Amino acid sequence: MQVYLVGGAVRDSLLNRPVTDRDWVVVGATAEQLIAKGYTQVGKDFPVFLHPKTQEEYALARTERKTGSGYGGFTCNASPDVSLEEDLQRRDLTINAMARHSDGTLIDPFNGYADLNNRVLRHVSDAFSEDPLRIFRVARFAARYAYLNFYVAPETLALMQRMSASQDIFALSAERVWQETRRSLMESSPQVYFDILQQSGALAAWMPELTPYIKNSALIHSLQRAAETNQTLVTRWASLLFLLPQSQLEVLQTRLKVPNQIADTARLAAGLIGEIPLHYLSNEWLLNLFDTCDAWRRPERLERLLALLPVVYSDNSKQYLNTIQAALAAARAVDVQPIINAGYKGPLIRTQLRQQRLEQIAQASSLARASQK
Repeated sequence: MQVYLVGGAVRDSLLNRPVTDRDWVVVGATAEQLIAKGYTQVGKDFPVFLHPKTQEEYALARTERKTGSGYGGFTCNASPDVSLEEDLQRRDLTINAMARHSDGTLIDPFNGYADLNNRVLRHVSDAFSEDPLRIFRVARFAARYAYLNFYVAPETLALMQRMSASQDIFALSAERVWQETRRSLMESSPQVYFDILQQSGALAAWMPELTPYIKNSALIHSLQRAAETNQTLVTRWASLLFLLPQSQLEVLQTRLKVPNQIADTARLAAGLIGEIPLHYLSNEWLLNLFDTCDAWRRPERLERLLALLPVVYSDNSKQYLNTIQAALAAARAVDVQPIINAGYKGPLIRTQLRQQRLEQIAQASSLARASQK
């Protein structure tokens, strides 16, 4: 039985990047042998085990053969006679198909080290085409390593284009596509992910609503600023979508099964962020903003929306933010109890509450406007 360090840990150590997770391949062993040594098997599809002390993942060397569509359409062979090279050959990119022996020796049967030094993202073999999720993974790696000037090899991009034109790409689950998108949004150059998807044709397949907008300088710049200022996933996703029509946004987020909180902020941004420069001093608009976000009971929704201001409007964001926050504080200070005590009933309570909030917003925005002169 031989054990090798593989994948991202080898790649990132060679790039002098922090290594957070280490994965191992075990050659010449069976599941029963690992279980006897105290390893815990996880998952049913692949022979992966957790080390009894470190809890790091150890996988039996395996080969895969495509037998059907979708993520589960593979037959796995993890017999003890599967070699390390055979295991590495099934991986996506050459830079991910390197291993280290326990003595430190680098094992590199597919020239991953050369591609690493030349900053090339290149597929290992034609087996790459069996899993269309790899299109999204390559785009994610391009976004991660853009600062090192990595690029997708022309032959790999051509293969990705052929894969995107196949019906197999629609066999992917929305959850897996969103997972790659979510991870890419948190990279240092997330805009590169969408650019590579655009070039490959995968964007048109899975996110056609974004296709007309992906070259829009306002959206790309806002996404870049969101990354540069270490914004949250919620803010980054919304910064990419705020110019989309609501109908298209709903279709896109439903298709990708975007989590509720992330989708909610993007929905608010698409309806409101673009209007701020024109209406942020309008009392009626400000009150509508607070009502739409339900800032009275769910203030966190407005907070998530306002986090977009320095991303979308870098020059005037403080001016907009100060006015909106002053107006909100003034409106929230209105107490409904005196209105009830004054004898207002039913719908008249809401009417009077709205009127008093508008009056307070008018005073606050007037003061904010005067302070900005």
